[in-house]
Amino acid sequence: MQGKLKAYGLILILAAAVLIFYGCGGSSNSKGKNDKKEETEVPVEATKVIQGTISATYTGSTNLEALEEAMVVAKVSGVVKRIFVEEGDSARAGQVLAKLDDEQYGLELNQAESILEKLSNEYERNESLVKIKIISQEAYEETRSEYFTQKAAYDLAKLRLAYTEIKAPIEGRISQRLIKVGNMVKLDQPTFLLTDFDHLLAVLHVPEKELNKLRIGFPARLTADAVPESEYSGKILRISPVVDSQTGTFKVTVEVDDPTRRLRPGMFTRVQIVYDTHENASLVPKNAILTEDTETWAFVINDGVVTKTRIETGFSNSTHVEVSSGLSVGDTVVTTGLNSLKDGSKIKVLEP
Repeated sequence: MQGKLKAYGLILILAAAVLIFYGCGGSSNSKGKNDKKEETEVPVEATKVIQGTISATYTGSTNLEALEEAMVVAKVSGVVKRIFVEEGDSARAGQVLAKLDDEQYGLELNQAESILEKLSNEYERNESLVKIKIISQEAYEETRSEYFTQKAAYDLAKLRLAYTEIKAPIEGRISQRLIKVGNMVKLDQPTFLLTDFDHLLAVLHVPEKELNKLRIGFPARLTADAVPESEYSGKILRISPVVDSQTGTFKVTVEVDDPTRRLRPGMFTRVQIVYDTHENASLVPKNAILTEDTETWAFVINDGVVTKTRIETGFSNSTHVEVSSGLSVGDTVVTTGLNSLKDGSKIKVLEP
C-alpha cells in the first residue's frame, strides 16, 4: 500500500512540473511576440519634400515713428481767445489752430502805419527837393533813413498781428493740445503737437555683422501687436554708414506702407527685412528636422522603413527649412515621432 502511494505522489509531482514548464514557455513566447509587434510598427506622421521659394530675413522689433512731427509754438505772447481744433482732428498746412487776443497788436499796427504815412510823404517831398538842390543831401538821407526804419517797424507790427493766429506748419493730425481758452501763453510756448500719420518709419538698430547684407530699397514685412490680423509692407529708406562703437549697431530706417491707416506712431512692431531669396528650393517642415550636436538629420521613408539621412540646410522661415543636400523633392520624411525612431525602424504612417 505504501508503495502505491509513493508511485501516485511521484506521478503528481511530474505532472505539476510539466504544467509549470509549458505554462512558463507559453507566457514567454506570447510576450516575445508582443514585443516584436511593438518594435515593427512605430506610429508616425509624414509629409513630402516640396519645391518652393524661401527668403533670408533679418528680424528686429521697434516702435513706429512719424516721418514728420512738429511742436507748434506761439510766436507772440497773448491770451488764448479761441481754439479751432481738438486732439485727433486733421489739419492742413497753414490752417489756423488757435487765435490769441489781438487788440494790442492791432493798435500798435495802426500807430506804426500812421507814422509811416507821415514819413512817406516827407520822404517823397524831400526826394524832389534834393534834385533841385533846395535841401541838402544830408537832410534827404536823414529823412530817407527815418522812413525805412519806420517801414521796418510797420512790417514788424503787421507780422506780430498775423502771429496772433497760431497756424499748422505741416499737414497732419493733432496729437496733443497744450493750451486752453483764457490761458496766457508766452513767446515760443508749445501749444499743439502735430503728427503726420500718413508717413510712418520703423527705425532699427542692427548688429554690425548684418551691414553688408542690407541695401536701400530692400523689402520688409511688419506686424503690430495692436493689429494682429494684418501684415504691412515697407522698404529700407536709409542706412546709416556709421557703426555705434558702444552698441556695435548701425541705424536702419524702414519706410512703412499703411493703406489702412490703422498704424500709429509709438506702436510696437516686429520687422522682417528680406535680403535674399532662393526660388525652386527643396523645403521641409521644421518639425521634420532632427539636430544632434552639430549635425542635422531627417528620417526618410521607403517601403515602410525609415532611413536616418544626414542633410544640409539653408534658409528658414517660421514654418519651413531649405534643404540644400541630402533630400530631393518628392521624398517622404517623418514629421511626428522622430524621437522614437532609429535607422531601419519599421513605421506605420498615420493620417494627418
